Amino acid sequence: MHLGFYMGYATPGTSPLEPIALAQEAERLGYDSAWAAEAWGTDCVTVLSWLGATTEKIKLGSG
Repeated sequence: MHLGFYMGYATPGTSPLEPIALAQEAERLGYDSAWAAEAWGTDCVTVLSWLGATTEKIKLGSG
């Protein structure tokens, strides 16, 4: 079984440290993937770029 972690939207004013800390903890706990959402006014590519640079093995996705 694979376990993923959904972070939702990075709302305006969200510190970049918040999703990084969440993804690092999910990775430490053995989650297989971390997911970020994108909608009007939010950008998942930036968040996923931060996560890719600060995690080692967790898979990243958007949706």
